[in-house]
Amino acid sequence: VRLVESGGEAVQAGSSLTLTCVASEPLAVGSVMGWFRQAPGKGREFVAGISWISRPIRYADSVKGRFTISRDNTQKTLYLQMSNLIPEDTAVYYCGARDPGRGPNWASQSEYAVWGQGTRVTVSS
Repeated sequence: VRLVESGGEAVQAGSSLTLTCVASEPLAVGSVMGWFRQAPGKGREFVAGISWISRPIRYADSVKGRFTISRDNTQKTLYLQMSNLIPEDTAVYYCGARDPGRGPNWASQSEYAVWGQGTRVTVSS
């Protein structure tokens, strides 16, 4: 399986963007998917995760109320709707997919079996 992200661009603070992650083939039933991001000079951090049936959903505190994760399994697509963007959201955003039956820690990068190449989001003030 390959994952390909798109939708990143340079925007002004307060703007909205939607990132898309498309899988090359259907994921295994039960796969959790997630979005992570890596800001310049920092490590990769968890942004949001979504179960196979779209609940539960989990968010990092820094994006709660501003970002919405969703998925369409029939289209093999994961989305991240981002609103009220702030400069601190500037990062390369990655999507990842976990194999079914992994542990409860969706924020652990080691739990993800496949990653996309990333899409860059730049938010200027």
